[in-house]
Amino acid sequence: MVPTVLDTTTISAVDTRIAAVPGFRAAAVSAGIRKSGRLDMALIAADGPCAAAGVFTTNCVRAAPVLLDIAHLKQNPAGIRAVVVNSGVANACTGQRGVEDAAETARLVAGALGCAAQDVFVMSTGVIGVTLPMEKIGAGVGMLAAGLEPDGWAGASRAIMTTDTMTKTAAVRVTTPGGVYTVAGIAKGSGMIAPYMATMLAVIATDAAIDAPGLQTALSAANGVSFNQIVVDGDMSTNDTVIALASGASGVNVQTGADREAFGAALTAVCTALARDIVLDGEGVTKFITLHVTGAPDAASARQVAMTIATSPLVKTAFFGCDANWGRILAAAGRAGVAVNPDRLDLWFAAGEAPEDAGLQLVASGTPTDYREQDAAAIMQEKAITVRLDLGLGDAVSTVWTCDLSHDYVSINGDYRS
Repeated sequence: MVPTVLDTTTISAVDTRIAAVPGFRAAAVSAGIRKSGRLDMALIAADGPCAAAGVFTTNCVRAAPVLLDIAHLKQNPAGIRAVVVNSGVANACTGQRGVEDAAETARLVAGALGCAAQDVFVMSTGVIGVTLPMEKIGAGVGMLAAGLEPDGWAGASRAIMTTDTMTKTAAVRVTTPGGVYTVAGIAKGSGMIAPYMATMLAVIATDAAIDAPGLQTALSAANGVSFNQIVVDGDMSTNDTVIALASGASGVNVQTGADREAFGAALTAVCTALARDIVLDGEGVTKFITLHVTGAPDAASARQVAMTIATSPLVKTAFFGCDANWGRILAAAGRAGVAVNPDRLDLWFAAGEAPEDAGLQLVASGTPTDYREQDAAAIMQEKAITVRLDLGLGDAVSTVWTCDLSHDYVSINGDYRS
C-alpha cells in the first residue's frame, strides 16, 4: 500500500508483521481444546484501561461470547483491559450454559489480570453446538497470563486460526506533529465468509489516544469498506466480532478533524489488509477476484449488485474453471433486485488485482464485443483477476473482494470438525 500523507501527518505502508503496540502484551498457548494439540488460546492484554469499539455479526443466531461482548462494550466502553480468544469451539447454540461459560471465561481472565469481568472481551471460534471445556479454559488462562509479552502477537495470530492456512496480521505507523502511534491487528477467517460480517474474528490495537465514541465511529466506517466487502462462500457466521482497543500509550491525541481523518485512514488500511488476506486464504480458493460495480444509481444499489455477483455459485465456479462465461455475471446483476437496464451494461476483465488499464472489454451496451476468446481465457488463467461492470445508471460505485469456488471447498466443509 502506498503511504498516505494528510497535511503534515504520514501513514506508513502496511506491514504484515506486528513488532509491538505500546500499552499491550499478547500470548498464545495450547490448552488442549483442539484435537491436534496446536495453539488454541490467545490473550491480548492492555497495561491499563482502554477505549473500546466493536462490530458484530448481524446473524440472529448469535454465539454466547458475542452477546457478552456487546453487553461489556455497552457497560464499559472506556475501561476494557483484555480480549481472550479460543479456537476449536464456537460456544454457539449452547443455551444458558454457554452464556455462563462465556461469563466465567471473562471472570477467569479478570482474576488473572486484576481487573473486573466487565473489562474483558471473550471471543470463540470453531464448531457450533459444542460447550467450552472449562477446565482447559481455566488452565489456559493461567498460562496465558504468565506468558504475556509485548511481541506475542505472532503466536496470538496462530492460536485463533481454524481452517485458516496462514496467519493474518497488519500494522501501520502514523507520524504526526505530536508524535508517532501504531495501529495493528490480527484476524482469522477462511470459510463462512459473507457480510454482515463473516466467520471471522479480529482484534485491533492502537496506542493512539482516542475516545470510545470516536473509535467506534472510525471502526464502523473502516469495517464498512473492508470486512463487510468480502465474500468467500456467502454464508454468515454466528460469532463474527471485530474489536478495537486504544491504549493512549503514545500520548498522541486524536481530537481534531484532521487527526480523526488520519486515524480513520490508518485503521481502514489495517482492516482492508486483514480482509483481503481472509479472501486470499479462503477455503479452497485458487482465484482472488476484485469486483468493481460502477455506474449505479446509488451506493446501496452498487453494493447489492456487487454482492449478488460475488456470491453467485455459477459465477464463482466459472472462475474456478477458467471459463470467461460473462453471461453468468450479467444474469446475477439482473436478479440483484436493482432496476438494471441490460442495454446499458458494459463489462471488462483484466489480469491482476490493480491493473493499470481497464483490460479486455467483453460486453458493450449489453451485447458481446468482438473480443478474442483466447484473450479472455488467458486472463481467466491468472491468480488475481479484476472485473468491472458498469451499469450505466449513475455515478455510484462499490468494490467487493471475492474468490472462486473449488472442489476443495466442498471437501474441507464436508469434513469439518475442529
